[in-house]
Amino acid sequence: MSLELDTAAPAQPRGNRAGPVDGGEKPQRHSLTRLDLRLSPYLYVLPFFVIFATFGVYPIVYTVWIALTDRSPLNAEISFVGLDNFVRLIADDPQFWNAVGNTFGMFVMSTVPQLLIALMLANALNRRIRGQTFFRLAIAMPIITSTAVVALIFSMIYARDFGLVNWLLSVVGVEPIDFRASKFASWFAISTMVDWRWIGYNALIYLAAMQAISKDMYEAAALDGASRIRQFWSITVPQLRPTIIFTLIISTIGGLQLFTEPLLFTSGPGGISGGSQGQFQTITMYLLDVMNQRFQWGYAGAVSLLLFLLIAVMSFVNYLLARRISSDK
Repeated sequence: MSLELDTAAPAQPRGNRAGPVDGGEKPQRHSLTRLDLRLSPYLYVLPFFVIFATFGVYPIVYTVWIALTDRSPLNAEISFVGLDNFVRLIADDPQFWNAVGNTFGMFVMSTVPQLLIALMLANALNRRIRGQTFFRLAIAMPIITSTAVVALIFSMIYARDFGLVNWLLSVVGVEPIDFRASKFASWFAISTMVDWRWIGYNALIYLAAMQAISKDMYEAAALDGASRIRQFWSITVPQLRPTIIFTLIISTIGGLQLFTEPLLFTSGPGGISGGSQGQFQTITMYLLDVMNQRFQWGYAGAVSLLLFLLIAVMSFVNYLLARRISSDK
């Protein structure tokens, strides 16, 4: 009897009993995995976009709105004026165009030698020389130096009565120069301040890019009889094209936003006006003057938007120019 029962109704294997349970868990795990793959990338980048929207998009939108009004702490009501601030700024504000000329003058005088000297310095430090580590660390020292200290030292160097530069000029029989009173002299003094601070920074960037260039290219060029100068212009510079474009754009942004050096270079009651006649007042100094001294916040918004447009246009022009020069080589 027991044999017949066992044959008629065999016991169900354990695997068959567990089958339906496992079949329900696998689709659930698969759906969770798919949901994780779809949502997790957005969750990872979400903090960046939240911070960017808070500190990037919102200030720009608010600046555009305020530039279309006569917003001021002196006015109880805000009136919409449309493009009047921009028309007034472009057509009837010589002080703004004076600041634009000063900014571009100091930008050209500082950026061109800054990048050229940084490129030559990086090329020299890329070779095997004694004290290589010391020199590489030494060029980084101005980067960590306070801008206020740099401006104070250079203000003493370019002082009219007891400055080092005027003393050296007197030795060779040249009359002393008032670097704060003359437009081009003040541009030169401020440009040297900027160059001393940022040449080492750009040189380190170029040096890091140079070390990524294959040494085989230099060895092949040397076997073909190319001199070091020829190797520099035919191999190093073309290989550094993306880095040169990067430093050129960054220098353009920083140069057109120049503020601290000319402000600290001012002595006496001139302050943010950039000298007695605005001979070295930059756009950012004029912007702060309009906002904090005249309390014309709407007009200051128009100044800041035009500065943003100038930076964007100049960065694009420099990008095209750098690409053209590099491709010609």
